[in-house]
Amino acid sequence: MTGPPITRRRFLAAFFAAIGAGVAGATVWLTRSDGGTAMGTTTTIPPPATTVPSATTSTAAPTTTTSPAVTTTSPAVQLIDIVCRDSWGAVPASGDYTPHTIDQITVHHTAVVLGANSDAPGRARQHQQYHQSLDWPDLAYHYLIDANGHVYEGRPVAYVGDTATDYDPTGHFLVCCEGNFNEQEVTAAQYASLVKLVAWGAIEFEVDPAVIGAHRDLATTTCPGDNLYPLVAEGILAGDVAVSITNHELGLNVVCGSAGNELIAAIEDGSA
Repeated sequence: MTGPPITRRRFLAAFFAAIGAGVAGATVWLTRSDGGTAMGTTTTIPPPATTVPSATTSTAAPTTTTSPAVTTTSPAVQLIDIVCRDSWGAVPASGDYTPHTIDQITVHHTAVVLGANSDAPGRARQHQQYHQSLDWPDLAYHYLIDANGHVYEGRPVAYVGDTATDYDPTGHFLVCCEGNFNEQEVTAAQYASLVKLVAWGAIEFEVDPAVIGAHRDLATTTCPGDNLYPLVAEGILAGDVAVSITNHELGLNVVCGSAGNELIAAIEDGSA
């Protein structure tokens, strides 16, 4: 009897089962607080009943490098709030985008030290302004994560990002952490959001977490910094992403309108 076709999503499910994660599938969904249409996969497969090691006890890396603490909560829905472009003050694209199909995930940092996290929304606006001054149409990255774990909506994921270095970002889902991680540490909140966002991307775009990469793997650069890069290179991020996919339904909640404006105001006054 002929079985169902072997899709990349089925392959990923089999891959996690083979390495003992026990994942049978995951749900990816997206809502918008401004009334937009939900999108993503629609099939829900419950998480396994077996116990999975904590995201902070990955055995994929030497004991000399450990990930920041990640707190697992119940119920098993990982809902990531995304601050929409209008709320953080993005301006419209200044040129044409180039469409692409995502098949890779690449981690970046902004390479600018972030002091007070209250500066993060302003930094996002500065990054966009600078990138447009390079004749790029928009912020180079698809998402930006600040030190307190807030995620900012960047360039639409359907379009190629940009880089000033020697690699082609076509096909890359670009996730950028705010800060210079040659000089400062990744915070636990920032890392937790990175894990969740990359896990969402791995399912949404059917990317094997084992091949999550960093900017310096592709170009002559120190990005994403000496304090973040080992988490990628030693497989710690991939392991935490695999656990997240196994244990959770995954969703993005785009916060816009008055809710988004209030969140940005709270970030800027230091209360969020």
